[in-house]
Parts: sequence; structure tokens; C-alpha cells
Amino acid sequence: MKAISYGRYGGADVLEYGERPDPKVGPDTVLVKVRAAAVNPVDRVAREGHLDASLDAVFPVIPGWDVSGVVVQPGIAVNEFAVGDEVIGYVREDFLSRGTFAEYVAAPVRTLARKPLSLSFEEAAGLPLAGLTAYQVLHRSLHIRNGDTVLVHAAAGGVGSLAVQIARHTGCRVIGTASERNHDHLRQLGAEPVAYGDGLADRLRALAPDGIDAAFDTVGGEALRVSADTLAPDGRLASIVDSEVFSYGGVYAFVRPDAKDLAHLAELAERGIVAVHVDRVFPLAEAAEAHRLNAEGRTRGKIVVTVDWES
Repeated sequence: MKAISYGRYGGADVLEYGERPDPKVGPDTVLVKVRAAAVNPVDRVAREGHLDASLDAVFPVIPGWDVSGVVVQPGIAVNEFAVGDEVIGYVREDFLSRGTFAEYVAAPVRTLARKPLSLSFEEAAGLPLAGLTAYQVLHRSLHIRNGDTVLVHAAAGGVGSLAVQIARHTGCRVIGTASERNHDHLRQLGAEPVAYGDGLADRLRALAPDGIDAAFDTVGGEALRVSADTLAPDGRLASIVDSEVFSYGGVYAFVRPDAKDLAHLAELAERGIVAVHVDRVFPLAEAAEAHRLNAEGRTRGKIVVTVDWES
């Protein structure tokens, strides 16, 4: 099969397009014919070796954890899916090797859900990791509830934009940080936009004089400090990028595959409650360029890589 892979840690230049062996289908896995795979910041983190302390890398590594595609072979113990089913998945295992930037991926059943019919394969590929991150942090780390004022950093990005929509559906008021060019987009999602940069704390206090009930940090550093400084007395704080959150009494969160949560997100997408904005689409052979663009950190929504099965 055609795939993108890397034989050593490094920058986007280590990514190579070529032939890799077809994956084996274990008893509890499903062979998925990949239609699209989304790029996430963690792909760069993993590729550069920053996850080596917790995840073994079996080189060559095929990157990617997000996927949408079609089941072509269920494992012998699988009865949840059949040939022809359209699925989405956050296909993360406890090692790096057989990712989703390939024509096929063997996905554990615990990582999959049925694809929302209302989403294209490109849109659907952007839902699993970002959507699960947003959902799990908001509901399991921050415990948001109706009436809360929620702060979401980088609210126009992949995780942030879905967090805005999920929090709004829960009945929260949402304030989202973003560059000026994305403010109208945030308003369309239902958030109150606020600009990054000097004076952010003052702008947040003007919008929420009683403090922020729940702050979702996706940036780290100064954004995390400002979040802690503008919390309400009983406010909650969570970060997905900066372990310094512990020093502020907050929670450091890492997303986990969860078929039930993913099915719930798919239902929300099917009902039109959450949508995925696809910023750019690249063919599989140009996945390295997709990685480079994602690393710039200025994407609205998701960058997606597609596999063209008609050519």
C-alpha cells in the first residue's frame, strides 16, 4: 500500500511517500480503507520524538491518529462493524507505528464509530481527535454546566472550534481567543471573540467581571497564566499543552480513544450541533507539506490529507 512514513525522528523532511506492507487484521481490529486523515499538532510532537518517554516507536512509523474511511475486513472477533460500513476513528495505540496516513489502517474496534452521514469524508476525518479532546476536557476535566462562562483559547483552531460548539450546546457562555481575522468566524460559532496579546487579562475581566468559570487552555505559557488570573473564585482550569497548569491547581488532560464518546460526537454532528471546518486538503503524497502548514499554528479548523481511490 502507499503510505507516508518516517524512519527516524525529525522535522517534516523525514516524511517519505512510498510503499509499505499492508497491515495485518487482528481479532479485535477492523481493516479500514482510508478516505481521509486529519493532521493534528500531536503528529509533529510525536514525529520529533517528544513522546518517546511514553510511547515506543517501531520504525518506520506511519503517522496519523485521525481517520475516516470504509470497512473492508473486520477481525474474526468483531461483530460491531461489517464490510462497507463508513467509519471514523481516533486510532491511537500505546506505540507509534501503524498510523492513518496510508491507504489502509488496521484500527482497534475501541477506537471507531460510525461516520456521520451528514459529513463528507474530509470533514469527518477532522472530528475524532479534536472532538474527543474538546468533549472530554469540557465534560470530564472542567465539568462544565449550563450557565457557566467558559474561556477557550485558540478558539478558531481544530480543538478550539469544536470546544466552542460543544460548550454552547451545553448552555454555556463562551469567550474565545483568536486573531482578528477569525472573530467573525467565532461569532458564527456562538462565541464572543477576544484578541490575543498584551492586555488580554484586562479584556477578559471587562467581558467577565465576576471571573471565568472554566478555562480551556490549548496554547500554554502566557495564555495559561492569564487564564489562572481571570478565574472566578471557584473556577476550573485545564490545559492540553502545558503541565504548569498543576501549579495553578488545574488539570493536565490527554485525550483517550473512547468509542462511546466518539459515537456521541458523531450524533451531534449528524444533528447539526457541531460542524468541522476544513481549511486545506492535500493528497497523501503531499502529507509532508500538510505537516509543515499545520506546524505554523494559524489554521482555521482542520488540515486534511486524502487518499484518491479513483485514480
